[in-house]
Amino acid sequence: MANKTSQHILNTSATLLGFCLFVFTAVQVSDKRERTYIDEFTAIISIFLATSSILSFLSIRTENTRLEKKLETIADYLFIIALLGIVIVILFIALNFIK
Repeated sequence: MANKTSQHILNTSATLLGFCLFVFTAVQVSDKRERTYIDEFTAIISIFLATSSILSFLSIRTENTRLEKKLETIADYLFIIALLGIVIVILFIALNFIK
């Protein structure tokens, strides 16, 4: 059983997806969306997190050990890219709303 991190990726990426959707909605409601790229970056990060969630779920459910490991690895890489993207979005938010 290769699923050492799939359960954690599934749980955390689903939670962070909710956070991204909250940020996306908040930017859309405010008047800042014309002057920033926060909503575009957040939408891309949301796609990475959703894909990571789906792949980690499939990794948990599959019986094929090679496929399980491959799906888990791809989900792990997408998750770390999304985390780095969230850090960038937080920096954008801090810089744009502090001004």
